Amino acid sequence: MNYIDLTQEDEAKPLIMQRADPYIYYHTDGYYYFTASTPEYDRIEIRRAWSIKALKDAEPVVIWRKHASGPMSYHIWAPELHFINGKWYIYFAAGRSEDPWWIRSWVLENESADPFAGKWEEKGQLFAEWDSFMLDMTVFEHKDKLYAVWAQKRQERSENSALFISEMENPYTLKKPQTLLTYPEFDWECKGFKVNEGAAVLKRNGKLFLTFSASATDATYCMGMLVADENADLLKAESWKKLSAPVLTTDESKGIFGPGHNSFTTSRDGKIDYLVYHARPYAEVDLDFALYDPNRHTWIKRITYDSNGYPIFK
Repeated sequence: MNYIDLTQEDEAKPLIMQRADPYIYYHTDGYYYFTASTPEYDRIEIRRAWSIKALKDAEPVVIWRKHASGPMSYHIWAPELHFINGKWYIYFAAGRSEDPWWIRSWVLENESADPFAGKWEEKGQLFAEWDSFMLDMTVFEHKDKLYAVWAQKRQERSENSALFISEMENPYTLKKPQTLLTYPEFDWECKGFKVNEGAAVLKRNGKLFLTFSASATDATYCMGMLVADENADLLKAESWKKLSAPVLTTDESKGIFGPGHNSFTTSRDGKIDYLVYHARPYAEVDLDFALYDPNRHTWIKRITYDSNGYPIFK
C-alpha cells in the first residue's frame, strides 16, 4: 500500500487542533488509531486513518460518555488505546461531578477485533496500594510481562504527583507492590505545580526510554526522561536513570509553548519513530484556568538518535 510519510514542513504546524494528551497507535490491521482529551472533558472518542496525516480529517467516533454523577462523571482525561491479548483497552482518568478533583484511573474493554464495533464495557477502577489522586495510566509489554506506569500523589507528600510502576495481573488489575520511579525534584519539574505525569515508553537500542511531563500546564510544561537497560529489573527504582535536564521545552521561535503529555508511534515500516505531543501556539494563559483553555493542539515530530542511542526530541 502506498502512503505519504510526514515531512519536516508538517512538523511546523499542529496535526490536530484542540486535542490534548494525544495518543497514536499503529495497529496490525494497517490503521493508525488516535484518541485524546476533548476540550469538554466529557467523552472518549477514537478515530483512525491509513496514514498519520489523514488522522487530521478522520471522523471522530464517540465510544463512551461520562456518567451523570458519581465516579467517572467529570474531568475525563488522557485516554490511551491499547490492544492486549486480542482485546482492546482504553485507560483514562476521571473525577466526580460532586468532587471534580477526585481523579482516579479507569479502564474500558472491547472484545471485538474492531474497536469501532462490539461493546465497550467498564472494567472499573485500577487500584494502587493507597487511594489518592491518580491519573495518566499507560501500559506496555516487555519480556512477556505487562507493566503499568501512572501518576499519583504520594502519601503525606507535598508534590502534586509522582510516577509509579508495577506489573499487572491482567489488563485491569495492578500487582503489588508498586515502585516509585520519579518525583518532582529539579526546578524545571516544580514551576507552578510540582508535577510528574503523562508517562510514555519507547523501547529502542537495548534500552527503555520513559518520558514524562513536568510543571504546570502553561508554557513551563516540559518533558523529562528516565532510562533503563532492557535487561534490568524494571521494578527496581535503581534500574532507572533520570536525566537532570528536560528533553523538550517551549520553543518560542517555532511557536510551540508547553510541550508535553506525549506518546510514540512509527512509520509503517518501523524505520522512523515519531513523537506525538500537545502544545499551545501561545504563551499567555491564566494558570488558574489553563486546563480549560482548549488550544492545546496535537503536534508530531520525527525522532532522531544520538551516538549513544538516546532519542533526540528537540
